[in-house]
Amino acid sequence: MLDALSDKLHDVFKRLRGEARLTESNIDEAMRDIRLALLDADVNLEVVREFITGVKADCLGQEVLRSVTPGQQLVKIVNDRLTELLGSEASELDLSGKPTVIMLVGLHGSGKTTTAAKLAKLLKKSKKSVLLAACDVYRPAAIDQLEFLGRELGVGVYSDRGNADVASIAAAAIDRAKFEHTDVVILDTAGRLQIDQPMIQELVRLRQSVRADELLLVADAALGQEAVAVAGEFNRALGLTGFILTKLDGDARGGAALSIRKVTGCPVKFIGTGEKLDDLEQFHPERMASRILGMGDVVSLVERAASEIDEKEAKLLHDKMKRNAFDFNDFLSQMKQLSKLGGMEGILKMLPGGRQLEQAASAVDQRQMNRIEAMILSMTPFERENPDDIDFSRRKRIARGSGVAVEQVSGLVKQFTMMRKMMKKTNMLSRMFGGGGMAMPDGGAMPGAMPGAFPGMGGAAGASGKDKEKRKKLAKLAKKQRRKNR
Repeated sequence: MLDALSDKLHDVFKRLRGEARLTESNIDEAMRDIRLALLDADVNLEVVREFITGVKADCLGQEVLRSVTPGQQLVKIVNDRLTELLGSEASELDLSGKPTVIMLVGLHGSGKTTTAAKLAKLLKKSKKSVLLAACDVYRPAAIDQLEFLGRELGVGVYSDRGNADVASIAAAAIDRAKFEHTDVVILDTAGRLQIDQPMIQELVRLRQSVRADELLLVADAALGQEAVAVAGEFNRALGLTGFILTKLDGDARGGAALSIRKVTGCPVKFIGTGEKLDDLEQFHPERMASRILGMGDVVSLVERAASEIDEKEAKLLHDKMKRNAFDFNDFLSQMKQLSKLGGMEGILKMLPGGRQLEQAASAVDQRQMNRIEAMILSMTPFERENPDDIDFSRRKRIARGSGVAVEQVSGLVKQFTMMRKMMKKTNMLSRMFGGGGMAMPDGGAMPGAMPGAFPGMGGAAGASGKDKEKRKKLAKLAKKQRRKNR
């Protein structure tokens, strides 16, 4: 959503690269461009004025260090101010209640029901037991939707069909949570197409009756300044404790993300980045500021990888690669793992400077990846485990099954075979240098690359002829490696 703003700010910093120092003249020009970029992103006018004033004050009078350029200096100042604008630090949920009651409110269509399920899944990952309460008694199929999502997550859902008293439904859900020793109750309340007094009064009565620990407004970030206006109204009437911004994966301008904290004084606690139930993440102001400025978000990428990649599976794969037993089943598994992390484009966005590499990533046609997956799925279990045994007749059958040409199947098998050969050479060199030792530039070797480190090559005088032959081959490979290193 904020890609357009990120690109415009990157252009501003790029123009300052040739400057020797920050002056009032080039600062004024940069501030004008930043102001236009923020306004174009639909950021609140008062917020833009205050932000620009603060950045300009920080820039004036600062000497540019020899080790950095004026552009880099401005990036640092803008990054600090953006982080402050977004809230300085992450805001945690108050989970001290027994049970903790989280009440979700918002306009119709903002994604409250789906967000309730996403939040339940996030809390479940944190080892919290969760009960969803269906308090939307107006929207057709709202209860059905929540029950379906609850079954998918393995989370309990409390509903009372035919009962129009929302306060009694919420109270009964909390009583059930106490009886079952559930940690968190999430109340999914009804939305409206616009704010009206009957709706507000119903929510006020509900909050007073259940005494919610957290009252979160689910706001559609695509609404821009309208979302900020809605947030202000809800906050004045209910006293919000925070926000969940949804649809940040859209292509709208996204100024609400930068305005909502400053205008209301309430923190953004979570952001929705997609349609899947996994696409909800805690909001970190410093990480969001880094993403906007094109500096990436490596911490979030590592956290995502840690949660998505199975440690046992990764260790098993590592062992198979060491034994040169990597097959098409493992290749397919790795493709799925990459997809879970958001694909190549998703990973590049999280890396510093990755925005400039996105075009290269988009050149990798997703349809081509789908064709590769189709070819692998058209193989028999034997063929996936034994790529070397895939002869021409098998390739013809695989091509028919996946709807591609035989040449494409042959190309896939050939590339996979070459990859396995490279792995084999790497493993051999690793064993030569003592389990991962690297050759030194002077032709020596790292510690561990002693003759005794090779299997069956302890340096004993009575070595067999077979061992001598093996030693000669390994010595030639080591000599080649030393030449390369020179």
